[in-house]
Amino acid sequence: MSGSAIVIGVGPPAGLAAALCRRFASEGLQVYAAARTREKLERVADQIASAGGSAVPVVVDTTVEEEVIRLFDTVEDRGGAPEIVVYNAGNNEFRPLLEMDAQFWENLWRLCCFGGFLVGREAARRMLPRGGGTLIFSGATASIRARPPFTAFASAKAALRALAHGMAREFGPQGLHVGHVIIDGVIDGDRVNERFPQFKERLGEDGMLDPDSIAAAYWGLHRQERTAWTLELDLRPYKESF
Repeated sequence: MSGSAIVIGVGPPAGLAAALCRRFASEGLQVYAAARTREKLERVADQIASAGGSAVPVVVDTTVEEEVIRLFDTVEDRGGAPEIVVYNAGNNEFRPLLEMDAQFWENLWRLCCFGGFLVGREAARRMLPRGGGTLIFSGATASIRARPPFTAFASAKAALRALAHGMAREFGPQGLHVGHVIIDGVIDGDRVNERFPQFKERLGEDGMLDPDSIAAAYWGLHRQERTAWTLELDLRPYKESF
């Protein structure tokens, strides 16, 4: 293993975070797959192991400071600071504004933004002393556009984008490459195919983003020369209007 990677927000094998884990493992990195549900983590880790890679499942709630710190401590104890960290946690829940209670709003903010702060801070604390690395935050169309009934989600994703921009300006000169990727479309993963199959039918062939293709773009960000770093990248299917 040449280094390690942490991927936060790992769900089912057909999702984006799982695709990121597979890609990083295929590049020779020791992957730490983190999320709140052990069963999903173990499915992804087993899939990677069967392909010859290595992934360690780590159960963590990214909205709890002590658990985030423990995650990074675990990685350091096993081999040093990671060279790439991806914050992909988020839950695109939606509700008309007048039907939202305070807890609904706060829960979205804590997962989509506050957890990103905790992970970003710990990543910077561990990676800067070794000369830097790559920290990527997954964004969405809602990062730059708020439409009902996604107002709460958009406010949280916009805040995460602001965090990424601020960290890039603060830590880029110290060698930490911070990127924010706007996923401007529907990902062809388990969540949509199981819960909203009508989306795939309506969008048609090549109408959704392929998770492995997104993972390739993230890897490309990680491999960029420091004389030409990308802060923000937006990805969408060629058929997507914008």
